[in-house]
Amino acid sequence: MNSQNNNQGKNTDRKKLTPRTRQVRGISVKRNSERASSKPAGRRQADEPVRKTPVRIIPLGGLNEIGKNFTVIECSNDMFVIDCGLAFPDSEMLGVDIVIPDFTYIEKNIEKLRGVVITHGHEDHIGGLPYFLKKFNVPVYATRLTIGLIEGKLREHDLLGSAKLNVVVPRQTIRMGCMAVEFITVNHSIPDSVGMAIHTPAGVLIHTGDFKVDYTPIEGGIIDLPRFAELGNKGVLALMSDSTNSERPGYTVSERKVGDSLEMLFNKAEGKRIIIATFASNIHRVQQIINNAVSTGRKVAVSGRSMVNVISVGIELGYLKVPDGVLIDIDMITRYLPEQIVLVTTGSQGEPMSALSRMSMNEHRKVSITPNDFIIISANPIPGNEKLVTRVVNDLMKLGADVVYEKMYEVHVSGHACQEEQKLMLSITKPKFFIPVHGEFKHLMKHKQTAMSVGIPESNIIIGGIGDIIETDGVDMRIVGQAPAGRVLVDGLGVGDVGAIVLRDRKHLAEDGLIIAVATIDREAGEILAGPDVVSRGFVYVRESEELMNEAKELLYGTLQDCLDHNMHEWNAIKGKMKDNLSDFIFKKTKRSPMILPIIMEI
Repeated sequence: MNSQNNNQGKNTDRKKLTPRTRQVRGISVKRNSERASSKPAGRRQADEPVRKTPVRIIPLGGLNEIGKNFTVIECSNDMFVIDCGLAFPDSEMLGVDIVIPDFTYIEKNIEKLRGVVITHGHEDHIGGLPYFLKKFNVPVYATRLTIGLIEGKLREHDLLGSAKLNVVVPRQTIRMGCMAVEFITVNHSIPDSVGMAIHTPAGVLIHTGDFKVDYTPIEGGIIDLPRFAELGNKGVLALMSDSTNSERPGYTVSERKVGDSLEMLFNKAEGKRIIIATFASNIHRVQQIINNAVSTGRKVAVSGRSMVNVISVGIELGYLKVPDGVLIDIDMITRYLPEQIVLVTTGSQGEPMSALSRMSMNEHRKVSITPNDFIIISANPIPGNEKLVTRVVNDLMKLGADVVYEKMYEVHVSGHACQEEQKLMLSITKPKFFIPVHGEFKHLMKHKQTAMSVGIPESNIIIGGIGDIIETDGVDMRIVGQAPAGRVLVDGLGVGDVGAIVLRDRKHLAEDGLIIAVATIDREAGEILAGPDVVSRGFVYVRESEELMNEAKELLYGTLQDCLDHNMHEWNAIKGKMKDNLSDFIFKKTKRSPMILPIIMEI
């Protein structure tokens, strides 16, 4: 009974409490619902990401091409430039000396510009600086050796006195308005190379610069992987990474491997003079050459202006260690036996005016190639230079020299990361977004595939082009517009005065030659006083084509007389008639289209 009464009591209590509880809970849910629906429309939902002050990445060079590296980082009313390089002209740019980026975007936003930061001292990263600083005298920040090389370039342009050059060290941070740039040690084929962590309101951006992972570098420290990893653990918004070797699997070989090969080749060249061609800026390579020269009792001479300049800066700043008495002037090499000499020279890419090219054609004033020469080309041909290098190798061999080139021995290693090193960089920085840089389109696409293989979503990878304005607010990253971009051609002292039309004319002249038609007339009397005379340059040899030239003169005489008979007074119309008729005649006779330049003089 008691048990039954107790159960009844419990049931009674449950019946009494349950409706009330449901009612209270119902009111509570309703009030929460009302409270939720009464939120202001602009209030952020709890799970909505925070959008921050947008940052813009604007590559104005170095994408879809090798060289001319130039990138703008912009946030609010501040911006700065990473690198300011040059590119060398291709075969279509006849007569052009160098190619630099288009600075139009900087000119339009000059009030925002806070400075320039440089990753390393190669020409494709510092070669455009003199032209940039002539227009925008802003501070330049770079490591010690890089500043030394920049000083040499600015001295040539008479800009050193006014330049604002600042030496930085790895792990140092400098302010760029609302942003800050932190320099981080990386390995490359030139000492004092750095990558950068760019601290912005939207998040951290990392730019690797040109890099590889070398655990046994010749000089300087190992790449600062711990700092890259530390930044990755804290959160990296975007990574911009070197794509040059993105098609190569595995790892890039250490520079010390070249030292082992050089030691073997020095022993093989016993009794002969050694000539080594390499990149002037590869101070690590030059140091190993000097080390082997010392160990084999040889003196070292240098040929080539850029090689002399870089070695001088390297010795002055302590990046090259040369024992006293080892380095001699090239004028002194005749005082020594051939087996006592190592000659370090430029021309590893077969450049027509380089020291090695002049040697191969027996045009060098101080060096003559003989069968007693052992020549090492310590570089791989840059794409497009293969034919130039092959020609130099052939010419050197015709003179009897032994030539070691390309992959005969390991006499060259790259300064750029291969796929496994690229994966390492991606894995330790763990970026939300990825932008492959420094390479042609095929390199960028291959680097994209590598990034996807380590888990970066394809939607978070941007393959940019020159002039793309890439914007991120910490949540999204997308291309939002286009900045003025392109190439500016430098020809002698002229900067930008050679454009598409001039190049077209030069190409026309080079391919088809020139015909000049000259006549003197008395327009009032309607008489031809002299000519027309026809002058040919690069079209046909006149003495062997007298019949063709006489027919051309007769045609021009008839054309000009017809214009005068019809009282044609407009000079351009007369010239146009002469040009059209002569062009049709020449093409009919020869199937060629030379440039035709009519000249009319009036008395």
